[in-house]
Amino acid sequence: MAGAKNHDYHILPPSVWPFVGSVGGFVMLFGAVLWMHGSGPYLFGMGFVAVLFTMYAWWADVIRESHAGDHTPVVQIGLRYGFIFFIMSEVMFFAAWFWSFFKHTIYPMNEYVGSTYVPPVFYQVDPLHLPLINTLILLLSGAAVTWSHHALVHGGPRRDVEHGLLAAVILGIVFTFFQAYEYHYLLVDQDWSFSGDKFFANFFMATGFHGVHVIIGTIFLFICYLRVRAGHFTAERHIGFEAAAWYWHFVDVVWLFLFFAVYIWGL
Repeated sequence: MAGAKNHDYHILPPSVWPFVGSVGGFVMLFGAVLWMHGSGPYLFGMGFVAVLFTMYAWWADVIRESHAGDHTPVVQIGLRYGFIFFIMSEVMFFAAWFWSFFKHTIYPMNEYVGSTYVPPVFYQVDPLHLPLINTLILLLSGAAVTWSHHALVHGGPRRDVEHGLLAAVILGIVFTFFQAYEYHYLLVDQDWSFSGDKFFANFFMATGFHGVHVIIGTIFLFICYLRVRAGHFTAERHIGFEAAAWYWHFVDVVWLFLFFAVYIWGL
């Protein structure tokens, strides 16, 4: 048969997206530096749009490759390993913020005034109100993703797959709204700041980056929801769904560590 695949590997054709993505990323970074120096957000916005378009177009190509039969079992293993390594890099990213938080809390440096030790200030957020609610929201969203994945793998009703993903997306949006409300309360009503204090810096960097990951994961799950409605996934072929589920569970686990370390530990 002409054009039939006689090997287990996917030979990628030439693609413009790595070059476009690199240029867009450079323009976005350079524009961010200019923006911080008062030149306006325009160059940053151009680079950001280029990066978003590259992500859309490149992943659309990957989806087309899957439908064309290029994702053989060997290629699927490579895709899974690649995403696992990506999550491992994300684990190390958050490990840096946890390291900084515990280091400055347990073993502060340069906290001596004359011969008197001045302990670091540890500000407490009541963990049993909004933080606990957000924890329950993320755990419920993880359960919804697991329900959806189970229905897909074991041939359950298609509506269960869709409803599970949709529930997870809605819960992710609610989590983001509540975190934005918490930030407004802390910054406006409690006079916290993004800088000027080691606890403030670590708190907002750790929880803020987690919030960004929640937004990314919510978009990831919503794309999977649209693909389920389009009939893209089967019980045997659903790597994109698996990647989204792994990413969302990673986000859940990081939040649990944040909840117990940042919110509860100082009580």
